[in-house]
Amino acid sequence: MSLKWADSLEIAIQLDEAHPDVDPKYVNFVDLRAWTLALDEFDDEPEHSGERILEAIQMAWLEERE
Repeated sequence: MSLKWADSLEIAIQLDEAHPDVDPKYVNFVDLRAWTLALDEFDDEPEHSGERILEAIQMAWLEERE
């Protein structure tokens, strides 16, 4: 399975597994983008990310934690 920017929930789940000690409320978008790009299954164009996409990933990550 390859992840695209639109897969915000699956990205959030994988970020939660990769960074269990991080509170997603305090992750800045620069780090969030870098961590997403570093996921093994991520396979999308880096320049296709934007603030709305990163915000959706962060919100999904917060919901995943609840």
